[in-house]
Amino acid sequence: MTLAMLNPQVKSSLSGSRFLDAGPTEEQEPPPPLRSYLCLTIFTCFCPAYPVNIVALVFSIMSRNSYYQGDFDGSRRLGKNALYVALASIVIGLLIIATTCIIHFTTMDF
Repeated sequence: MTLAMLNPQVKSSLSGSRFLDAGPTEEQEPPPPLRSYLCLTIFTCFCPAYPVNIVALVFSIMSRNSYYQGDFDGSRRLGKNALYVALASIVIGLLIIATTCIIHFTTMDF
């Protein structure tokens, strides 16, 4: 027995695969906005805290992948993680830059 006979909402595509028809588009809720903070995480890659930057970028990409697969809660959670790690990366980068400048300018010979 085929899947289409068991469930009338199942339709087949031109390639032969089957997918569920969720009904008319006016009944569906629009998906929540994507908040993966990809631009911020790319910006943090210019800070000198490299391992933390890469983790933020990975969380951001994972958030986008979850969103496009329909896992909106997972996407939101991973997006928050990307934001927090990106902010930590910016703070760590600024501390590294400030420390480097202080050491450089206080040890100069005049």
